[in-house]
Amino acid sequence: MKTEEIKALFEQFENAASTIEDTECWSARDLQTLLGYAKWENFSKVIEKAKESCLQVGHMVEDHFPDVRKVIEAGKGAKHEIDDILLTVMLAI
Repeated sequence: MKTEEIKALFEQFENAASTIEDTECWSARDLQTLLGYAKWENFSKVIEKAKESCLQVGHMVEDHFPDVRKVIEAGKGAKHEIDDILLTVMLAI
């Protein structure tokens, strides 16, 4: 991968970050596209594996993968809610 591509991906990743209650996090729905997953079902399987790893190292899943709802705009301006997950950075101790 070229240096320019890496820089562009890093910038996209950083731009997708949000701070909620003093915690940096990312919307799984936003990262899904950035990481190249076309279907939520496929990306959610990866998230489930990450949750299992979180438990195995003794962290609380709810602290790093809180379930949330996200409002999206559908056709003709209609809006509806979809499931999402906020992802945080888990630091090793």
